[in-house]
Amino acid sequence: MNTWTKENPSDLPAPRLTGKLVGGVRLILLLLLTLVSVVLFLIGRFLRGTLGRWVVFHFSVARFWAHACLWLTGIRLRVTGAPVRSGALVANHSSWIDILALRATTLMYFVSKAEVANWPGVGFITRITGTVFIERRRTEAKRQEAVLRSRIAQKQLLCLFPEGTSTDGLRVLPFKSSLFSAFFVDGESTDIMIQPVTLRYHPPKTGELPLDVYGWWGTMGFEKHIWDVLTLSFGGVVDVIFHQAVPASAFEDRKALAEASQSAVAHGFETLTHIRLLDDQREPIRTGDTV
Repeated sequence: MNTWTKENPSDLPAPRLTGKLVGGVRLILLLLLTLVSVVLFLIGRFLRGTLGRWVVFHFSVARFWAHACLWLTGIRLRVTGAPVRSGALVANHSSWIDILALRATTLMYFVSKAEVANWPGVGFITRITGTVFIERRRTEAKRQEAVLRSRIAQKQLLCLFPEGTSTDGLRVLPFKSSLFSAFFVDGESTDIMIQPVTLRYHPPKTGELPLDVYGWWGTMGFEKHIWDVLTLSFGGVVDVIFHQAVPASAFEDRKALAEASQSAVAHGFETLTHIRLLDDQREPIRTGDTV
């Protein structure tokens, strides 16, 4: 899960005064929305544990929170296809915004690197929402595979980012096959459904912002990137494509499954890129290496 650093971020224009004012209002609303949503989610989780599994309103709260946060970041969500009910989603990873875009579509549980659990604020939210944290140590591999299979056996839908890092949003990196081993027991495949998912961001068509404005990678500061998006993003779009789900048993091993999943995600990414270029008739600032 090393951080991708191959490209340097494009220079962003300085936000106008109106952009700063709107960004400030957006930030305040985002913080208030998150605070209220966390309180409601905790209440729902407590009632679910006390009264039974029929209490599910807090899941709708989480989905509403994601939709509202996307709106506050100036990004419109477009969805193609539908997610499976349980199993695993495997998606490309560009930014923290991916979490909002995916959570806005359905109830899911993210698989994240263990460091995120200790991030101020964000770590608390990820913990209470059932995120599965993965250690980098090989000695933890078997235990973590068992945890992932246990979650799926409980009919939960997991979401993995097999690239192992976020990027500038202009490419799809090769998928690491290590996490896919959870879908094979003692080398034998299972009937767990795996669904590739493509995410592609499009900045506003004004041409003022670079194509990598929504990507968050390398040494980019988390708080600064949030501020840049809140003050500059007006009319962006994120496409989410849910591809055909396949059982792990259709593949010989984890490497074959990882390669097929990456191919589906990259093909969707390339298609969306081509459509965008035809639509706005302008060349990208730079193109990805592997799409």
